[in-house]
Amino acid sequence: MRWASLILMSTLHAATLSAASAEEGFEPLFDGVSLDGWVLLGQHGDGYVVRDGKIVCPRGSGGNLLSASEYSDFVLRFEFKLESGSNNGLCIRCPLAWRNLAYDGNELQIIDNSASRYAQIKPWQKHGSLYNVAPAKTGALKPAGEWNSQEVTVRGSEIRVVLNGKTILDFDTREVRDRPTLARHPGLRRARGHVGFLGHNEPVEFRSIRIKPLQ
Repeated sequence: MRWASLILMSTLHAATLSAASAEEGFEPLFDGVSLDGWVLLGQHGDGYVVRDGKIVCPRGSGGNLLSASEYSDFVLRFEFKLESGSNNGLCIRCPLAWRNLAYDGNELQIIDNSASRYAQIKPWQKHGSLYNVAPAKTGALKPAGEWNSQEVTVRGSEIRVVLNGKTILDFDTREVRDRPTLARHPGLRRARGHVGFLGHNEPVEFRSIRIKPLQ
């Protein structure tokens, strides 16, 4: 059984690297077998674990799982699967710190909009939205239990989110001129930082995580 497990992990690792290299300019952020290249801050519960070639945030667990490397302009691609009521966040240009990165950095929502518990959430809390700043379009998220494919392009002050082939957010942070909002969100002016996932005690799975630096 031990050898079978090692062979399976090696196969997953090779497949991950092959898939990333097939996309010109992209490099894998996740090797499929470990959390090498990631930093976990503020862990609670199991934090994040690797299972069958996926990064998993188990129920009742979380923390800020951030890339060890920093990025300025980039294209990030990944796949994710939610359960009913899942809630997480994609951190972009964030400081390597354990604090509220939705404000000190930038958080794009990862959430199961269809769950009844979220029926009353604000538009800017729905999947793909720039938290507390810009709402994303709805209707492209697949039902809980199915894999979604997402691409996030960050170039200068522009942020674009494409979910399952549909653009759900195309926003320029320079449009934010409201002084109270800018005061609450110093992260909007960050030109560089880490990417990663912000766990909120709900189960989420990630795979095929790769990035293409644009600078």
